[in-house]
Amino acid sequence: MTLAAEPRLLLVTGLSGAGKSTVLKVLEDLGWEVVDNLPLALLEALIDAPAKRSEASRPLAVGIDSRSRGFKPTRLVKQIKALRETGGRDAQTLFLDCAGAELERRFSETRRRHPLAEDRPAADGIAREREMMEPLRRWAEHVVDTTNYSSNDLQQEVRQRFGDRGHDEPVLNILSFGFARGLPRNADLVFDMRYLQNPHWDAKLRPGTGLDADVAAYVASDPAYESTVAQIEALLLALLPRYRAEGKSYVTIAFGCTGGRHRSVHVAERVARTLRSAGHAPTVTHRNLDSAPQDGLEGRPPSAPSAPGGEKP
Repeated sequence: MTLAAEPRLLLVTGLSGAGKSTVLKVLEDLGWEVVDNLPLALLEALIDAPAKRSEASRPLAVGIDSRSRGFKPTRLVKQIKALRETGGRDAQTLFLDCAGAELERRFSETRRRHPLAEDRPAADGIAREREMMEPLRRWAEHVVDTTNYSSNDLQQEVRQRFGDRGHDEPVLNILSFGFARGLPRNADLVFDMRYLQNPHWDAKLRPGTGLDADVAAYVASDPAYESTVAQIEALLLALLPRYRAEGKSYVTIAFGCTGGRHRSVHVAERVARTLRSAGHAPTVTHRNLDSAPQDGLEGRPPSAPSAPGGEKP
């Protein structure tokens, strides 16, 4: 077997409570072979064990942290280095970091004890573990800070970084969102769709979303829609090959409207179709699709009449 045919090996480690279990679950869903809390002494034996023909090409993810038997970060770094230099393995490390205050909140919320502070406050265990894990953090090729991540955010991050993609194409994600609910953290390009007419102010369309045909038709009927969205598509089709040439691994293109349910959703779906027809393979995420419509977020439309007595409703 040539070195190029060797399956990938990913060591998943980091601070307790930072999301290792979530990462391993997503990797398993992506087709990886997953092993968690492996005693360090068994790592080399696992890697060298012959695999069945059906498993020979599956990448392997190994979860190891401070709870693992025989855990010594410096020893682990040496093992990974040896696998690369003498074993010819494509071995990488993913380190999950998180702010101390957020880790304390998570342990409090789940009512779990920190593994290094069973008889002390969680903050003591977090500080001790952070110091212990620092050599691995410095060594890791992938460091993900999950402080502000929801579980869904982390799952998306893992899918973008470690999902299969061909011909060195960047992992492409099209995201719709609502400005009233905050800007997306990891967007490379953000397009504001609030210049288009808003279906929220049509009582029949308000309960729907940009996935519905009547809502989509309403958005597309705006006089500015076709020319502007076509220009955005042309820009993206020009930029994506440049991103690939520069070796960019992940590209997130975000479309925002006020609430994130109508205009941004429709435009994101249209742009994704256009990119697919051009040979790209974007995934589409609608961050606020299930959020309830709220007039307080949308604000009063410019054409809305005043209430009796000249006061705004």
